[in-house]
Amino acid sequence: MFKKDNCPLCGGKKQLGKTNFTVSLGEGILVVRDVPALVCGQCGEDWIEDKTALRLEKIADEARKKHLQIEVAAF
Repeated sequence: MFKKDNCPLCGGKKQLGKTNFTVSLGEGILVVRDVPALVCGQCGEDWIEDKTALRLEKIADEARKKHLQIEVAAF
């Protein structure tokens, strides 16, 4: 069993960091940079908290309304 602060994929230690979030909007792509996340120091896998994910959903909804091919936003 892994500790809560260990990566379930490789066993490495998860630490506070940042990641990029990319989502297809159907008509285009949204990239959100510098999203706070827990990042494994060994394999680089990342986990985004629920509160942050909700904010990302709002950002994606706004991007869909713009009907752009590509949008890059900062968190």
